[in-house]
Amino acid sequence: MKRYMFIAGILILAAATVVFAADLYSNVKVGRAISPVTVSNNDNTDSEIIDVLGYRSLTFVINTATIADSDATFTPSIIAGDNDALSDGATVAAGSILGTLASATFTIADNNSVFKLGYTGPKRYVRLRIAPASNTGAATFSAISILGHPRRGPVTQ
Repeated sequence: MKRYMFIAGILILAAATVVFAADLYSNVKVGRAISPVTVSNNDNTDSEIIDVLGYRSLTFVINTATIADSDATFTPSIIAGDNDALSDGATVAAGSILGTLASATFTIADNNSVFKLGYTGPKRYVRLRIAPASNTGAATFSAISILGHPRRGPVTQ
């Protein structure tokens, strides 16, 4: 005989199986931040500008592929402002970032890796910037944006 219990809204079967009823799919909006790009110089790569209006959270997910240069370092930063073209954009202080820039910095040791950074600041428009240093080889990466905690849902793409 199987035993079922409800505890705090979660169905538990035989005290080992947990069924989650939460719906993440309808509560996030996923977008392209940086299309897959191969960089072979030290020029910054900027993401699309993300409008956070209507959402209470933003997370960037950075995906790396092959990084060929053994001494190159790729450091992310987050730029935010109130102008839709970010003409007033400024680098976001650490207090408005979830995670650390250091934990999302990548090198040749991080081929085929994933990193994340969150933004919690008050500005409406936000972009991710990847700044290479000592890069003379080819480095391939991309990034997506995830807007969450919508003020109204469900979210549609």
